Amino acid sequence: MNATHNYNRLLLNVLYFLIPLFSIAQNGTVQGVILDELNHPIPNVNITANTIGTQSNENGFYAIKIPDSKNVTITYSHVSFKSITASFNLKNGEFFEFNPVMNPNVEQIETVVLSGTTRKDVQGIVNLNPAVIRKIPGANPGIENLLKTLPGVSSNNELSTQYSVRGGNYDENLVYVNGIEVYRPFLVRSGQQEGLSFVNADMTQNVDFSAGGFQAKYGDKLSSVLDITYRKPVDFAINTDLSLLGGSLTVEGVSKDSKLTALVGMRYRDNSLLVDAKETQTNYDPKFADIQTYFTYQFTDKFSMNFLGNASINKYNYEPETRQTNFGTINNPQALLVFYDGQEKDAYQTLFGALQATYNVSDTFKLHLIGSSYHTTEEEYFDILAQYRLGEVNSNIGDEDLGEVEYSEGIGGQLNHGRNDLDALISTIEHKGSYSTNGNDFEWSVKLTNEDIRDRLVEWEIIDSAGFSINPPKFRNPNNQPYESYEGPLVAFQNVRATNNTTINRLQAYVQWSRRFEIGAHEVWANAGVRSHSWTVSGEDIDKTSQTVFSPRGQLAIKPNWKRDMLFRVSGGLYYQPPFYRELRDSTGTVNPNVKAQKSIHFVAGNDYSFEIWERPFKLTTEAYYKKMTDVNPYTLENVRIRYQADNNAEAYAYGLDLRINGEFVPGTESWFSFGYLKTEENIDNRGYIARPTDQRLKFGALFQDYVPKMPEMKMYLNLVYNTGLPGGSPSYADPYVYQSRLPDYKRADLGLQYVIVDENKAFDKGWKKPFKYLSVGFEIFNVFDAQNSITNTWVRDVYSKRQYAIPNYLTPRVFNLRTTMTF
Repeated sequence: MNATHNYNRLLLNVLYFLIPLFSIAQNGTVQGVILDELNHPIPNVNITANTIGTQSNENGFYAIKIPDSKNVTITYSHVSFKSITASFNLKNGEFFEFNPVMNPNVEQIETVVLSGTTRKDVQGIVNLNPAVIRKIPGANPGIENLLKTLPGVSSNNELSTQYSVRGGNYDENLVYVNGIEVYRPFLVRSGQQEGLSFVNADMTQNVDFSAGGFQAKYGDKLSSVLDITYRKPVDFAINTDLSLLGGSLTVEGVSKDSKLTALVGMRYRDNSLLVDAKETQTNYDPKFADIQTYFTYQFTDKFSMNFLGNASINKYNYEPETRQTNFGTINNPQALLVFYDGQEKDAYQTLFGALQATYNVSDTFKLHLIGSSYHTTEEEYFDILAQYRLGEVNSNIGDEDLGEVEYSEGIGGQLNHGRNDLDALISTIEHKGSYSTNGNDFEWSVKLTNEDIRDRLVEWEIIDSAGFSINPPKFRNPNNQPYESYEGPLVAFQNVRATNNTTINRLQAYVQWSRRFEIGAHEVWANAGVRSHSWTVSGEDIDKTSQTVFSPRGQLAIKPNWKRDMLFRVSGGLYYQPPFYRELRDSTGTVNPNVKAQKSIHFVAGNDYSFEIWERPFKLTTEAYYKKMTDVNPYTLENVRIRYQADNNAEAYAYGLDLRINGEFVPGTESWFSFGYLKTEENIDNRGYIARPTDQRLKFGALFQDYVPKMPEMKMYLNLVYNTGLPGGSPSYADPYVYQSRLPDYKRADLGLQYVIVDENKAFDKGWKKPFKYLSVGFEIFNVFDAQNSITNTWVRDVYSKRQYAIPNYLTPRVFNLRTTMTF
């Protein structure tokens, strides 16, 4: 009763804190560099929009804030040049780059309305504000943390950056940074091993996300696309973010002639605060760090080059000591006590570099050439002995042994050994182009990829119960000790040994067309395209195998000329996912080069309804989807590790409904609430349909921003997620048709409080605050309500009763964090 009362009281306090009573301004930002006819920057240009004004600096750079969701005319004037006028319509927090050329010999540019949102709406793309991403609290902050509040996107592990979308697994999501595909780690088994996401939120300018039905220009995956654009600096700045979980430093600048720009980001993360709060007592020494660079150089007004680089090192040293997990019921409380010996030492080192050249033949004809290389070396070494007691817990209140295990029902041990090494080198060269004529937009690409994988897998596990070795569940001679003597051979409970040297060569290409036109008074946008993907698998002791697939895709959007602001869209096509190395390797470590591409017929129908409440803008987005999948490659999911059968012996389907309403629930801030319903099942070897490992049936997410009414410098950010349990409660070796157990529901709330000391509206000309362009201090509470979420179960067997107990492996409890952000 007291726990329930405290929970309700805390919930009421949080809700009371959310009540909006104060209004602040809402703006978009237009920025860029003003040039003359010789491509030289022009300083001291007057930029005015109604009563707002500013000037370009010595590098020709300017930035001006304008009211959102309105047509605002900006005038650029200088005594030596003709004035230029342009009109913009931006949403709250949007940055739009506009680089006008001022020439005394030409007439004034005609007034046009420039909007960065319409194109994404018709494509069904969700655009996320990078400023919000950097502020939202989370145990693993960043872009993926914000994605998990969107409908159709699910994750039951706050320590992981991985996410599933509309019934797909982690390998089915595309991630691009500046148009270059990036990859997730190979050997990571748990979220606490992951470290840093590739994407550095402090360097981002634009974040686009599509949960399905995406265009042909995006690659061959079955679920989603995350398209990140790093910003091009326009002035010198230093930004740092520090917390008890680590820190980041971002430095950016531009040369005097504005031709060279540099953006460098460094990050360091330490998960000790979170891991030390878990029930397993450990010696934990993680070191996760990376450095990223983005350089651009404008050789001429037509030719430019940029370089994106990344170097990261993740070291994970883990020595578990003891663990006690209480489970069972009030009438029959039980506990698992584990005493550990041994350690785990993992290391992941990644080097990535991409060079891109762009040539603007004209305003409507652009050519790109991209070369990239991704190299990762991963080591996973562990020897851990776990000796356990399983028994009844003393529940007598007032007893000095309250909570202690009094009677042991099972005693045993488990020894895990691993020596896994992987070396992967992925090299790519790609040509892209775009051309516009008479209202028709064409895009195309040809891409060559070489994937060279060197992999050694050595893992074995021995389980003992009261001195009796337990054979694998599928072993042909199961033992029945201690009731019957056993004279057969003793074998490891699990034993995997393999060495693979595999090469995959790929040729990918696409071409697509899009056009915007009118039917009567209604606006229509259409897109159609096709991709081709050919790949060849070869290697030691592997028969060379080649395959080819074609993927046609299309989108259609209609904006009726109605009084209500409505947008309807449909999209779909035939989507393929050619196998990556991980999908070619089965649970025994054997590579099957004949694995086909998984195939999905995908349909999406959506609607955007924009409206006003309280004289503030809102939008309700609704999407229904259906996916029919064949040649499915079944897999098991344990924590974040995926193990495939490497066989196309299944078919599957997924359908669902996603709803999201976003807008100014509090004036001047964007918040949203999302809901998702999903059902996905698979039929393996024609045995009938069962739930897939990612069958996240219901999902609710919310992002809420607020501030204290009479002290708007005090900001509040609330991140809420509720997911129903995944069907991952069974042992990894169990037959899924026999055991369809689900994990408990995942419930989590993260709260961040931030006090802004210095910003653009509160600058200082003297004192210690003068050097700062921005300064804030904050306090974060992860897992506000201290919900006990579990990601997997540990299965413990009582050799006498033959019973198996599912012991939940709990995630992080309530944790407190301090944070400060500074910009110079």
